[in-house]
Amino acid sequence: MSDKPQWLIREDAGVSVIVALALRQMLGIREPEDLPALRELQVRAPDDADATPALESQWREYWDMTVEPRAHPSESPLELVDGFETLVALPSTGAEELRDAIAPLARPALQYAQDAHARYFTAMNTPTGGDAYRAYASAIAEFEREIGRRAHSFELNVHVLPFSQRGIWWIGALTVAVTDGLRRDVVAFDSAIRPIIAELA
Repeated sequence: MSDKPQWLIREDAGVSVIVALALRQMLGIREPEDLPALRELQVRAPDDADATPALESQWREYWDMTVEPRAHPSESPLELVDGFETLVALPSTGAEELRDAIAPLARPALQYAQDAHARYFTAMNTPTGGDAYRAYASAIAEFEREIGRRAHSFELNVHVLPFSQRGIWWIGALTVAVTDGLRRDVVAFDSAIRPIIAELA
């Protein structure tokens, strides 16, 4: 077996992650507070009642399980929620308020997420979309030149999302979210992803 460091980077515009963020916005949930809103998706009016603490707590647990399911296993069996295909599974107990709240939002949330994923797929498969492997390999090579050693083995998940603000955010221990516009800007993305790689490698 080779002792050469290995790095594994998975990039996607995960439909289940976008569904969770769409539901967050539709329900008026503020957690995580540093994440911006999604573009072209209705935001609850400021005078609407804020989400209850129970709803926020249940959504946050669902969010953590969606982003990094292996790191956040459910304490009770998961059950699919009608209308979301196989994309939303909630604990059979302890998520009743969230289950009731999201049931009527299934169609718009799912449609929004599928459209966003299709746009990502189209953008990444054009000549200007950029080679995903090359984008990360370049940043890793630059990191190795700067510190004078090989990068340690690491794993990173990247979700390319239609946020209203440009940037990159940690959304899990091994997972970041990056705005789609920043991802398509080769130079800016290279600069933005390098500190992320430095933390892991």
